Order: sequence, then C-alpha cells, then structure tokens
Amino acid sequence: MAKVSRRLQELQKKIEERAYTPLEALSLLKETATAKFAESAEAHIRLGIDPKYTDQQLRTTVALPKGTGQSIRVAVIARGEKVSEATNAGADLAGSEELIAEIQKGTIDFDLLIATPDMMPQVAKLGKLLGPRGLMPSPKGGTVTFDLPQAIAEFKAGKLEFRADKTGIVHVMFGKATFSAEDLLINLKALQETIDRNRPSGAKGRYWRTVYVAATMGPSIEVDISSLRDLKFGEAA
Repeated sequence: MAKVSRRLQELQKKIEERAYTPLEALSLLKETATAKFAESAEAHIRLGIDPKYTDQQLRTTVALPKGTGQSIRVAVIARGEKVSEATNAGADLAGSEELIAEIQKGTIDFDLLIATPDMMPQVAKLGKLLGPRGLMPSPKGGTVTFDLPQAIAEFKAGKLEFRADKTGIVHVMFGKATFSAEDLLINLKALQETIDRNRPSGAKGRYWRTVYVAATMGPSIEVDISSLRDLKFGEAA
C-alpha cells in the first residue's frame, strides 16, 4: 500500500466525509492544491454503466468554456493540400506517410493526433502504439475529420476527448487549480451536461453514482451530484 505523505495527511483533515455543493468542493480543491507546481483540476466520475457491452460505452468530447489552462501540441496526418491547410491552421506537426513512419519509430512529439478519413487505413497500423496512450484518432472523438481548421482550433481552445474506463469511471482534467472556483464550476457543469447528453443507450437504472474532484496532488472531494445536475447559471451554487 502506497505511503500517504504528511502533506496529504494534513490536507485530508480539511475534507469532511460528505458530499459538498459544487462551489464548496471547488473552493476546497483550490485550497488543497499546495504542490510546488501548477496542479490540474481533475474530475473522477463513476457511472452506472458496464463498458464491456458496446451499448454501455461512453466516448465523446467536451468543449470547456474556460479552456484547459494547457497548451497542447496537435499533429495531423493528411494528404496533399490538406497538409499545408493543417499547418496554416496551427497544427504543430503535419504530414502523410513520412509522419506515420516517424511515429512507427517511436517519435510521439504531440498531445493530440487528428487524421483525415482517407488516411485512416494507413493510420490503423499505429493502433498498437497509439491506442494504449489514448492518442488513436476516432470519429467519436472528433479527431477523424476533413475540417482540419475547425478541429485544430477547437482542441487548441479547450476541447477534450474522454471515455469511461473498463470499470465505468470517467477521469477528466477540467482546468487548472489556479482558475477561479467559478470558472472551474463552469467547466465542470459543461462536463456534466456532456455526459448526460451522451448517456449510452444501454445504461439502465441510476446513471450517476459518484463524483469526486481533486487537484493533481490533492485529496478527493465528493461533489453532490443532484446539486451539480440541477445547477443553472445565475443561481447560487
């Protein structure tokens, strides 16, 4: 069992064993982000789904209104004029077969990979390399498209792809602990609405089970699910 640091033990004492209202939880997240680097704000959401069944899988994207607080390197695999189109639209890397060859050699100098549909048969050979890293382009994730300028702009601005893991838990970074609690709440609400909108057709019974938020090196803080889902902006959180 991993040893809990004294710093984390002290922070855990600040957390009561109850579900907090969203704004309370996010204020606590900021208070417990005491590491010596800029920590991310993370959400860990347990859903009532069993992803081993295809109709209970969740994989989609969310556009965080307040951004991620991170700059990401975007690579694009395309053909012909689409390569220069990607470069002009802000892609950090763009190419065709030569970029595929570089990736096959283990050069993965990017955080997100977008591919045009006509290149996917060749990109498929990268599956074993990119799949475990969560970098394989997919139509559901918005990373297989001919509209490269829009896709690049959206992901650079704060669009994220996420999925439920094999246990039905969604792990998503939804900003930085340096964001205001209000901005974090706007991003968390966007995430909640996206998960509700993309509820798998096979999900039965209670969909939302638990929601916890935490700074990267901070303790977990439970969020009251009903308060989050019922929240309308302009109301008290």
